[in-house]
Amino acid sequence: MPLYRETKKRNLPLRRVIESLELDWNGEKVSFSVWESGVGTLGFLMIERDEYFDRDFLYGTPQGDYPDNGERFAFFSKAALETLRHLNFRPDVIHAHDWQAAIALALLKFVYSQDPFFAYTRTLFTIHNLAYQGLFEKDLLGRIGLPDTLFSMEDLEFYGKVNYLKAGILYSTAVSTVSRRYSQEIQTPEFGFRLDGLLRKRRDRLFGILNGVDYADWNPATDKFIIRPFDPTYLDGKKECKKDLLRSFSLDGVKEECPVVGMVSRLAGQKGFDIVCESLEEIFKMGAVLVVLGTGEEVFQKALRAAREKFPGSLGLKIAFDESLSHKIYAGSDMFLIPSRYEPCGLTQMYSLRYGTVPVVRATGGLDDTIQEHDPARGTGNGFRFQEYSSAALLSSLKKAITVHRQKEHWRQLVQRAMACDFSWEMSAREYLRLYQRLSTF
Repeated sequence: MPLYRETKKRNLPLRRVIESLELDWNGEKVSFSVWESGVGTLGFLMIERDEYFDRDFLYGTPQGDYPDNGERFAFFSKAALETLRHLNFRPDVIHAHDWQAAIALALLKFVYSQDPFFAYTRTLFTIHNLAYQGLFEKDLLGRIGLPDTLFSMEDLEFYGKVNYLKAGILYSTAVSTVSRRYSQEIQTPEFGFRLDGLLRKRRDRLFGILNGVDYADWNPATDKFIIRPFDPTYLDGKKECKKDLLRSFSLDGVKEECPVVGMVSRLAGQKGFDIVCESLEEIFKMGAVLVVLGTGEEVFQKALRAAREKFPGSLGLKIAFDESLSHKIYAGSDMFLIPSRYEPCGLTQMYSLRYGTVPVVRATGGLDDTIQEHDPARGTGNGFRFQEYSSAALLSSLKKAITVHRQKEHWRQLVQRAMACDFSWEMSAREYLRLYQRLSTF
C-alpha cells in the first residue's frame, strides 16, 4: 500500500524495513522508503514517498482528482515491484486491485519481462467497479517508463486516452470481479463502460468471487455501537435498538409496529437515489418510516432535505459519514433498501442480514448473488428483490416486505433465516485460494 497521510494519522506500530531504495523514474534516480505494519500473522508493506502520498485525500479533493494521479500510482506500482526484488520475496501470485495497481501488470510485461526474478509469477487483477478506469494523457507512457507503442487500440489506448484499468484486463493471467453476477454484467454494453468487448475476449479467464464481511466488527451480539445486544435466539434486543434508532433521528412519535426502512449509502444515481426520491411519498403512504445516512451528489442531498421538511415525522436524514449511527441503522431498522442501478458486490446487504434487517434490493451484481426472494410457501429466501429499475418496481417489492412484516411469526422466521446467512471472508478466501492455484495451469 502507499503510506498515505491518513494511514500516518492512525499511529499504527510501523517498522522501517527499507530506508532508501532507488529506482529509475522519469529519467532520474528517485528514492523511497518502505515501512512494515504487522496485524496478527499478516504483514503490510507501505511505500513512503511524501511527494506523492502525504496529502489530505487519497485520490483527489472534493473539487476533482489530483492531476498527477497517473504518475503517483505508476510510481507506487514500480516501487512495489522493486521492493519485492530488494527483499528477495519471489511471489507466486501478484494480485492487483483496480486501476491504481493495474499498471504494475504492464510493467511486468514490458519492463521486467526478461527479469528471471518474476519468471514464475502469475498475476490476478480484480475489478471492484468498472466505472473507475484511470484515464490519462498519451504522453504519460514515456514518463512512467512504458513504450509509446502501447498507445494503440490493441494495448492501452482508449478513446484518445491511456487507460490504466485496461492494462490490468489485458496483461494479467486472469481477471476477477467481486461477484459472479457482476462478472457477467460487465460483458454487456449496459454495464461494460465500453470495455465489454475486451472482457468478452477474456471471458475464459474471468471469474466472480464475492467480497466478504468481518463478523468480528459486524455482530449484533457484541456490537459496541448499539444499545442492546441480540442474536437469532434473543430478538428482544432488536426492539430496543429500533427505539434507540428512532430517538437518534428525533422520530420518537413513531409507533413500535411501524416498519422502519434503513439506508446507509453514497447518495448517488448509481445507488438508485433517483427512484428513491420519486418513491418517497408512496413509501410514507404505506405507513413506513425511512432513515437515511450518507453523503454524495448535491442534487440528492437537496431533494432529501426538502423531503424531510415536507415529511418530518416519516423521514430521518443525516448527511454525513457516521460509523456509530450506521451500526444503529443496521440494528434498529426492520428492512434495508438497496435499489442500485448497478452494484458490483455490495456489503450493506451482508451487514443488514447479520442484524436481522431484511434487505429489499434490485437484483443486480452482488445483490443478485446474495439475496434470494422470500417464498412463504416453502419457507425459503432471505429478502425481497425487484428486477426493473423503476420507482414502481421498488414500491411493489417494498409493499410485499411490509405485508409480511405485519405477520409477526412469519416475519420472525424470515429474520432468523437472514441472520443465519454466512458471507464471511472464510468463504471468499477459500475461493481465492482455489483460483490462485488454478493460475499456474494457465
